[in-house]
Amino acid sequence: MSLTPVEIRHLDLPRRPFGYGRAAVDQALEAVRRSFEDAWRERADLRDEVERLEGEVGRYKELDVLLRNSLVSAEKAADDLRAQAGKEADVIVEEARLRAREITAEAEAERERIRTEIRRLKSLEHEVRASYRAFLLTALDRVEGETEDRAA
Repeated sequence: MSLTPVEIRHLDLPRRPFGYGRAAVDQALEAVRRSFEDAWRERADLRDEVERLEGEVGRYKELDVLLRNSLVSAEKAADDLRAQAGKEADVIVEEARLRAREITAEAEAERERIRTEIRRLKSLEHEVRASYRAFLLTALDRVEGETEDRAA
């Protein structure tokens, strides 16, 4: 049984001539001693518990620092990856634009080649028609000439 400071203060020891009764004082001192021992043990237990909890707090603080460092590293890595992806996207877009220009230039060259071929074929058509017309006129003249020769 633990005694509180208020209970110790209000201990009522029986009086005797020349002081207090020895048995009552011894009994009160024994109760105070036990109470003090209990408080001392409890204090030691609490001190041990405080040390244990301070150790845990220290470990949690270390873990907190590690987690914060990990988070900062992860954020930096994410930023680096984002920047790298942006650079790669820019390169891909630039390559696509270059390829588009090449395809457009090739298409323009092909269109010009086809136009040139069409002009050549039209010119050839005119030459063929002119040659065919000349051939037909020559043939017609011969036929007419032969017809006139037979008629005469």
